[in-house]
Amino acid sequence: MTDLTPAATAPFPSIDAVTQALQAAGYFADRRLATAVFLALKLQRPLLLEGEPGVGKTELAKALSKALQRELLRLQCYDGLEQREALYEWNYAAQLLHMRAAEAHGASSDIEAEVYQPRYLVRRPLLQALQAPEPGAVLLIDEVDRADEPFEAFLLEYLGEYQVSIPELGTVTAQVPPVTILTSNRTRELNDAVKRRCLYHWLDYPDRERELAIVRAQVPQAGAVLSEQVAAFIGRLRSAPFAGMFQRAPGIAESVEWARALIALDTVELDPEIVVDTAGILFKQRDDVAALTRELASDLLKPEAAGA
Repeated sequence: MTDLTPAATAPFPSIDAVTQALQAAGYFADRRLATAVFLALKLQRPLLLEGEPGVGKTELAKALSKALQRELLRLQCYDGLEQREALYEWNYAAQLLHMRAAEAHGASSDIEAEVYQPRYLVRRPLLQALQAPEPGAVLLIDEVDRADEPFEAFLLEYLGEYQVSIPELGTVTAQVPPVTILTSNRTRELNDAVKRRCLYHWLDYPDRERELAIVRAQVPQAGAVLSEQVAAFIGRLRSAPFAGMFQRAPGIAESVEWARALIALDTVELDPEIVVDTAGILFKQRDDVAALTRELASDLLKPEAAGA
């Protein structure tokens, strides 16, 4: 584990300061999430966020980048992701040109040493994060659950020590500890070794008041009545007994996009017809769109549905 001094680089003096800074960047964090972010920054530990798609995991990294005024570096994970795509690779074309030029001038004794110079190194997100100058970078390792287990093992040195080993150059240690956010949609269980090196937070769907604040901030054109209806309607969709009718509940991104679409349609107040007509914004599965019938929309729009 890194032996860097946590208190020396803590960017926010309190949890409330984290909340306010994120809100200024357009992200509304609850107390538990703000606490997790505060501790990750204070202790200089990576933060692993797990939760359903669309709950704001990736957006947190973007907002934190703005709040800290640090560059955001993103490593999008996928099945088959290789180390060279995450860390570095050599510029083979430039190396070959150098070798040919050196041979042409008869200077061939130290060609191998010469071609493995930092100037021929193509830096990928992990290495960029480690070598970022002051004030450092925010590294988002997005959807790490989509990568395979060997890649998880490769990440352990970075997560635990903020360093990586490059055979030709040696160990590269962070100039400034990167603020590191890992996200997972739990398509598979992550290795315990990865989890032990991170602080952990389960990010759930927001409550009604937080979702309403997000919609108001992201879609200021929406009137008070429409914003409240959108937040209430989405909240009911995610709650029993309605949640069981759909394969996947709408995320925060869908709430915001739906509100924008409703404004584009000059909607002042929700009704069953407009809900059914715009169901393709809330859901991305054919069966889910079909399940949101006019009758169900009417039930969801009734005030008593909130207590169902």
